[in-house]
Amino acid sequence: MQPKAYVPGVAVLLTALLAGCTGSDESGSSDDNRPGTTSTAAPAAPPGRYRTLPEPCGAVSHGSLDALLPGIKQLRDEEQRETAYGGEATQTFDTDRRVGCRWKVESTVATDHLFVDFERVVSYDSAVSDDDKAAEVYAAKLAAADLPEPSAAESDSGGSGDSGDSKTDSEKDGKKADGEDGGADEAGASGEPKPSESATEPASNSSGSSDSVDSPGSSDSVDSSPSASGTPAALQPRTLDDLSNEGFLNDVLSTARQRTVTVVFRTSNVIVTIEYAEQPTSAAQVPDSKEMQDRARNLAARLAESFDE
Repeated sequence: MQPKAYVPGVAVLLTALLAGCTGSDESGSSDDNRPGTTSTAAPAAPPGRYRTLPEPCGAVSHGSLDALLPGIKQLRDEEQRETAYGGEATQTFDTDRRVGCRWKVESTVATDHLFVDFERVVSYDSAVSDDDKAAEVYAAKLAAADLPEPSAAESDSGGSGDSGDSKTDSEKDGKKADGEDGGADEAGASGEPKPSESATEPASNSSGSSDSVDSPGSSDSVDSSPSASGTPAALQPRTLDDLSNEGFLNDVLSTARQRTVTVVFRTSNVIVTIEYAEQPTSAAQVPDSKEMQDRARNLAARLAESFDE
């Protein structure tokens, strides 16, 4: 029996089909390699430097609390004193994103409040880094504070007023142990209101001189001329160029004579807010602006340094 003859036509057809498939693949490969035809995903923006937040009620040392809340030292009961040091943590939904702590202590002359808040900003846009998103959040807080335009005196001195002296105090006090932190607030520690800062009181208080601002090195840098709010020009709300990535300070005196000093600063993708308020027991007293600002700024400097450790 003879074998079946091989049909040339079938072989040609199979060859053509195989060639067509191969040509199609090569063509597709060629198109993909042409300039401008390939699509490469843009790299994701880098994450923020910080992935966690500090324990808020333990972030402020006992020494700092002694300086900010003088009434703690007046508590004779040890248990009450420890409770005052411990503060009260604020309730948040996600402690990886936001934490805070509050303290309130009464003394014989005033009631002091302290609030510290840490917010870790996370960008959910792969094209925007956590740092850039945090900068947006900070900018919104700065705009909401509605700080006044720098006065001519502040512009001539670099717009920072007495910030240089306060920064120096912070750096010096940062080397002390917790038990010695109270020394950070020696400037203005007399507790007596400066005449220039009490300009909102009746005219009988307007006779004070700038000599009452007696902290070292402040006589040349602090303009003691009071503004309409009763705060010297150099102590007006302002941005702080020497605090972490960026920061600002606000100082508000209410009609009830409660002064609230707020310091907000950004370090990478974390925003820290400090609110320090004092309400005098006597309606005739006005909380000292420079003293409170120095204390709040010293605390802010310590917290900023703690993020770099």
